[in-house]
Amino acid sequence: MNEALVVIPLTAAVPVAPTFGRGLDRDCGISMASRKYLNLLPTLFIAATAVAYVGSNANPAYSASRRNGRVLRSATTLASTHTGNVSAAIGSVFSGRVSLKPGARNNEEIETSTRNALGALASAVRPLSNSRALPDAFESYFAYRAAHPDRVRKPYLYFVDYGLPSTQPRGYVFDMDALSIVDGPFMVAHGRGSAPNSAGVPKRFSNAFGAATTSLGLYVAQEIYAFTGHAGGQPYHSVGLRLAGVSGDFNNNARARGVVAHGAPYVTSTRAGRSEGCPAMEPARAKQLLPKLANGGLVFLFAPDSNWMTHDPWIDAG
Repeated sequence: MNEALVVIPLTAAVPVAPTFGRGLDRDCGISMASRKYLNLLPTLFIAATAVAYVGSNANPAYSASRRNGRVLRSATTLASTHTGNVSAAIGSVFSGRVSLKPGARNNEEIETSTRNALGALASAVRPLSNSRALPDAFESYFAYRAAHPDRVRKPYLYFVDYGLPSTQPRGYVFDMDALSIVDGPFMVAHGRGSAPNSAGVPKRFSNAFGAATTSLGLYVAQEIYAFTGHAGGQPYHSVGLRLAGVSGDFNNNARARGVVAHGAPYVTSTRAGRSEGCPAMEPARAKQLLPKLANGGLVFLFAPDSNWMTHDPWIDAG
């Protein structure tokens, strides 16, 4: 069920009336019947919200990711403010639910696209470190594409779940138009500053220069170039893909730090070593996948890090 459809009828049902603050409500002769009518609004709204919430469970992966999302938060806001400015509370719920980001399409389109992608792909992407991993990746992808269609010129999304250890395959490339898996799961390296050893789960994430850490969030894939690295004291050459971080302070230093996607000999089909913060993959796989992503694909690096999950601008941006 479309969440916005729940809010609009309730808002339409409220007659135009003066705004009642607590003091004004007590002193200005409002009838008992009017007070009872106003006090019923939170109950009606919460009941309608429950119907919307149950309807959203058609896709468990998506609904699980949004149990603390905008609709339930709006219901809580309205219930907690019903003794004060009721008209303002309803207006806030309505405007927050259907507002558009600059240049973005309607929020419901982003949510529908996310739901469809999860329906097509979620059952094939296992295991995941957290139930929000794919929903956050897909919603961020569609929200950014809606806001910046000129920058997203390829349908490909490179997704890595860094909540999993490097001993498990944790990388995928998706075709977000065809809703198919191009490749994956495969091994991906994390930054040496993010975990004490190559076999562990990365726990430390930073956007700082010299940290050699993985940086979480959404990236735009830019140009391909000839990458040169060092492993075991020896130089090696591979294809590299420059990345522009678009998740604010979480990854906007990526290009200046030299954080790129590339092939590396320390990543094989069974193990992944540590990088300087780059989501490195097997050399042969990099040669095949990175040109697909170049010049307009997106990259999403996930981990169940509460600070990032709460503050990344593209998570829950629709």
